[in-house]
Amino acid sequence: MSNEIEADGETDKAQRGVAAVDRAFAIIAALEASSMPRNLSEISRATGLYKSTILRLLQSLLDAGYVVRVEESKYALGPTNMQLGLAYERANPLRYLVLPVMQRLVDGGSESPSFHIRQTADERLCLFRVDSRHSTLDRVQTGNRLPMSRGAAGKVLLAFDDAEPAGGPEMDEIRETCFAISLGERDKFCAGVSAPVFSRRNRLLGALSFSGPKERFGPKAVEEMKVTILRAARDLSEELGGRYPV
Repeated sequence: MSNEIEADGETDKAQRGVAAVDRAFAIIAALEASSMPRNLSEISRATGLYKSTILRLLQSLLDAGYVVRVEESKYALGPTNMQLGLAYERANPLRYLVLPVMQRLVDGGSESPSFHIRQTADERLCLFRVDSRHSTLDRVQTGNRLPMSRGAAGKVLLAFDDAEPAGGPEMDEIRETCFAISLGERDKFCAGVSAPVFSRRNRLLGALSFSGPKERFGPKAVEEMKVTILRAARDLSEELGGRYPV
């Protein structure tokens, strides 16, 4: 009996520890999502956490450098996050495969290419972006968090989700053609096309896309983009050990 009580106590402690980590990540995400420092009330609204809980966790985050205090009552991301970002840049081999491909696309006159991965259930992250040489550009930038439900890259990530692929005629067509298009869904002045990139065991790695002003995405231009982006996505997939389905 005593062993069972002790085991239950250890389980409860582990669960509390996991909950605290999840809440700390929520605070960091709330600060990351804002371009300005946030006060306790703003963090509370963004995370759904009580101010007292936030204050307890903030002390640990401040001590570790993940958060800094600004103007006494506001908080922002701390230097540890930059150190992690730099370490990620050094250790991430994906950029050495994806960025040269994207640069070749731009050199060939393409619209601006970007590479997106799923960040959360509702958001995707623009991991890499190279601006085209056109005089006008869309506003997508590296590090942007964008909705999964709108935009060509989001559609691709939903259609080829390993855990639960999205259903419906549009998603079926995207899976069949490995190609998605978005005309003014996220921004009424912008458009995009996208294709999936696969890694080993044909697992979806991310979505390669072109984006730019909508007036440059006429039917003929889109057909040409489709050929170009599918070729690039297929080549990337093969370099990463994947096999393209079309």
